[in-house]
Amino acid sequence: MARTLKPVRNSHLRGLQCLRCDALYPVTLTHDGCPACKRAGFHVALRASYLPDLGNETERAEGHDAIPMPYASGFTLGEGQTPMLEMTELARHFDVARLGLKDESSNPTGSHKDRMTAVGVAQALDFGAHTLVLASSGNAAVSAAHYAWAAGLRCEVATYEGMPATYSRQLDALGARRYVFADNAGRWAFVRERSQYPGYFALTNYRLPALGSAPLAIEGYKTIAPECVADAGLPDHIVIPTARGDLAWGIYAGFRDLLAAGRIPRLPRLWLVEPFPRLARVFAGGAINGSYPGHTAQFSTAGATVTYLQWQAATATGGGAVVVNDDEARAARRLLTAAGVSAELCAAGGLAALRQLRESGAIAADAHVVLMLTANASSDPSWPDPAV
Repeated sequence: MARTLKPVRNSHLRGLQCLRCDALYPVTLTHDGCPACKRAGFHVALRASYLPDLGNETERAEGHDAIPMPYASGFTLGEGQTPMLEMTELARHFDVARLGLKDESSNPTGSHKDRMTAVGVAQALDFGAHTLVLASSGNAAVSAAHYAWAAGLRCEVATYEGMPATYSRQLDALGARRYVFADNAGRWAFVRERSQYPGYFALTNYRLPALGSAPLAIEGYKTIAPECVADAGLPDHIVIPTARGDLAWGIYAGFRDLLAAGRIPRLPRLWLVEPFPRLARVFAGGAINGSYPGHTAQFSTAGATVTYLQWQAATATGGGAVVVNDDEARAARRLLTAAGVSAELCAAGGLAALRQLRESGAIAADAHVVLMLTANASSDPSWPDPAV
């Protein structure tokens, strides 16, 4: 059930801090990255920054505040607490000790995006915004439309001409306005322009070079970390589909907070799965602000940009980037389908990435691995596979 009262901001939230230089800035509805780093030639996002917890020692020991969040009381449609599916047969097939699927398709609108949208809506209500605006042709658009409708906000979505009908029908039914553009540059220019108007809140990236989505909203993904630990223990590796790295960075930040609170002894290694080389090219020496176009049926992780967010999530945990092409992702989806799991193509790509990581020795046979199942196949334009 949605809470429509004004959210209660965490009193320990002190501002937004640069991921690279740690400069501190006030929380605003706009997200233009770190001005100091930009002057030095770096395009770097900001993150939520909290004052140290000076509260009750017993509460801290019990982990009540191990994961600080922007809002003590926010807005929710019941997102989070998604199931962890133990995949015993697939673990044997890929020769790892344990394999879990964190099933984000169980969220209210069917994807991990709901975690981010819920916090984004809380910020919009907190700052008196009347309209969410975003660039998306899939899960983020559907999530924003549902949450905006429930919160009494308007929603504007910059999308492509080829937006799948299953998505566009939901947006139309919820009263979201669609604006069609030929490419990312047009979509982001529209969102950037709207973000300058009073009362508009841009939920997703609108800068080029890309920065990522709204910093407070990304905090919504941090809750995945304690859920993983509570449900299955601390994993050794987490495999995450990635476009611009919002999800990966949020998961990293959640485990970072657990580590700082003494709740876990180490960070899991995060492996970011992409449909063609982007982050992989950065790790090979390419510019982090470069453009790395490619073509893919992995609809949710398409795009040519890399962000500091995803680079940091991979490097800070000792992980990396794994490139999984469409044929590999389809073969992995057939394995998941046979195991009774429905997965969007990019999420199935995580299973193909696991194969590569086992073959290279990056993941050992005694490892505990978690794959992020970002959404199921029900709205995926690449489903059904011809061979299924």
